[in-house]
Amino acid sequence: MGNYLHSLRRRRHKRLTEQYAHSDHSDQRVAVIGLGRFGSSLANELMRRGWDVLGIDTDPRLIQRWSDSLTHSAVADCTDPEVLKQLGVAEFTSAVVGIGTDIEASILVTSNLLEADVPNIWAKAISRQHGQILERLGAHHVVLPEHEMGERVAHLVTGRMLDFIEFDDDYALVKTLAPECTTGVALGQSLVRSKYGVTVVGIKRPGQDFTHATADTVVEQGDVVIVTGRTSKVEAFAELM
Repeated sequence: MGNYLHSLRRRRHKRLTEQYAHSDHSDQRVAVIGLGRFGSSLANELMRRGWDVLGIDTDPRLIQRWSDSLTHSAVADCTDPEVLKQLGVAEFTSAVVGIGTDIEASILVTSNLLEADVPNIWAKAISRQHGQILERLGAHHVVLPEHEMGERVAHLVTGRMLDFIEFDDDYALVKTLAPECTTGVALGQSLVRSKYGVTVVGIKRPGQDFTHATADTVVEQGDVVIVTGRTSKVEAFAELM
């Protein structure tokens, strides 16, 4: 079974790579399947950004609620692959599976989208185990919104950070007040990178806009800085006084 799944994913990847190479990258159509809090918020934000959004849910009340906000909407059960064909979802370059509470439905819909060769599939997971299943299935992007938001807020509550975003491979971007030990001299002279293992990429002075930081930028007390680096390094930097 393991060899079969590996072979299946490899064939899918090859087909998707070929399809993506010939696809129209200006195509701004997306199907959002599941219009709960996550799906509806995402769909409306995509609409605000000018995307053509097809919203799908099995609950007629949700479709009625959001039908006026979306480009298209439909009451449908996408665990049936024929429904995806009828709705033309296979022609879209992007699809989002926003189903969270019904894990079986989430997995079936994601599988159907993969079989339909949708090039860019985002899937919401409600737990790490759920996310692992979606990743093994072949979903291109898996998000755990509740977990990621909880982790982000924990960093803000427990430290001096003003914002925190963690990426893959233990890499993070932090917005924080500039530690006193880095103020009064140019970044090149303060040796922030060699001393603390982080890179200051942006700076905001009170009453001014963010600007790109260079080696000649002098950090002043009260400045807000954007710092990147290994998660542990930027966490330690943000705690400097």
